Amino acid sequence: MNWESAQILSAMVLYIAVVIAIGLYYAKRASESSDNFLIGGRSLGPWVVAMGAEASDMSGWLLMGLPGLAYFTGLADAGWTAIGLAIGTYLNWLLVAKRLRCYSHVAGDAITIPDFFSNRFKEDKKIIMTIAALFIMIFFTVYAASCFVAVGKLFNSLFNIDYTYMMIAGALFVLFYTFIGGFLAESASDFMQGCVMVVALTVVLIVGISTAGGISAVIENVKAFPGFLEFFGIAQPVLVDGVQQVEAGAPLFGPAGPYGILLIISMLSWGLGYFGMPQVLLKFMSIRKIDELTLSRRIAVIWVIISLTAAVAIGIIGRALYPTEFLTHSSAESIFILMSRNFFLPFFAGIVMAGILAATISSSDSYLLIAASAFSKNLYQGIMKKDASDRAVLIASRVTLVIIAIIAMIIALDRNSVIFKVVAFAWAGFGATFGPLMLFSLFWKRVTRSGAIAGMLAGGSMVFIWKLLISPLGGVFAIYELLPAFVTSCLFIVVVSLLSKEPSQEIQDEFERVKAETARM
Repeated sequence: MNWESAQILSAMVLYIAVVIAIGLYYAKRASESSDNFLIGGRSLGPWVVAMGAEASDMSGWLLMGLPGLAYFTGLADAGWTAIGLAIGTYLNWLLVAKRLRCYSHVAGDAITIPDFFSNRFKEDKKIIMTIAALFIMIFFTVYAASCFVAVGKLFNSLFNIDYTYMMIAGALFVLFYTFIGGFLAESASDFMQGCVMVVALTVVLIVGISTAGGISAVIENVKAFPGFLEFFGIAQPVLVDGVQQVEAGAPLFGPAGPYGILLIISMLSWGLGYFGMPQVLLKFMSIRKIDELTLSRRIAVIWVIISLTAAVAIGIIGRALYPTEFLTHSSAESIFILMSRNFFLPFFAGIVMAGILAATISSSDSYLLIAASAFSKNLYQGIMKKDASDRAVLIASRVTLVIIAIIAMIIALDRNSVIFKVVAFAWAGFGATFGPLMLFSLFWKRVTRSGAIAGMLAGGSMVFIWKLLISPLGGVFAIYELLPAFVTSCLFIVVVSLLSKEPSQEIQDEFERVKAETARM
């Protein structure tokens, strides 16, 4: 390892040490009860909730996946995705946050999303809880794998050390501090990591614009690529076996591809995913006072707009500065790393690139913790062993953490995984499985238990059906699977609810009570 790499490593080791210190600080409180370990005892403040929700949501794809998408195909896909996410963030905080915080407390003081759904419908046989927990475990394992891929790519690119070793080392680090510190450590570190991420993105963006000679120079350089800066067209790299071709030192692009209204709606539909994201919804449930969610919303929306704008712009600036550096979609996801190394002195580059580590850690710890809670709290204590002690639930949570992390590491062994695509699939899974049901549970008194079950199964199944069977047909079917799956779930919820017996008076009275309490806040 040369001196430059050693300086970068020292900066990142310093960052890792701080994260571990946070985990150790909260270790005692996390071990006091499963409530503390899984939701922090509903004690978080507005800044921690806001920054934690967004940092855990965005993951490594914000600094690698999204800039890589913009670098490879231009503005359209990345830009419309970012717009959809910004709108979805605002609507989720505006519509869902307060009512879910209130409803989850009223409905049996639920501390997980499966808990909330099960309590909301007063079910004796925990079918909703079981389905929700299983979907969470499946999709969060995939999500965690995408984070481990990001860690492996980061350290492999920086230090030229075998990808597999680096991926496993990063995964073990995340597992260690989540294991000891639980939700409190995860939330506190997410706050710090949210700050690191937005600062890293902003600094690289500003220096990138300056290095490229200003915004006008960036535009002049990339407009030679057909469709690269269009919102209603898309750049189409000329590929041979997945590798973009180069001629006379310039990357080859074909004619700009069409980008019609259906594709725009498809990419905007990323915003629908927010209504079903357990890692975000859980942060709503964990705040200490409901009225503090207004401040959290403002913080979160500002953070998201700045971060998404910077991430897309970095990809475009990167193509202007290094047009032939990355010739595959997978390798393009390292553009942020390259720019950081070239722009800054090694130690400061390490601090900036800690933003990628921050993004990855802040997401993977949330995914592992929520997946573990789905098993320990909902399946183990909720169904398998109802008389399990709180200590037994705590132990089950930690054992499950280890198992899920191992499975995610196995999935992440494929170093050629495109982070954006892996995240897109898991995002669609959560958005379609839980998003419609969350909205109907909070805002429609007539939704029934049967409708809830049908909606979850239909939405989750359609993600797989559309992605694997329908989307490959191309044409109008080649849209993001979240949109058709979300609509399918909504239809099943409405139709099955109207065909089944209306909810009990107890459920309807509880709904009206929550509605009235939320309106007063």
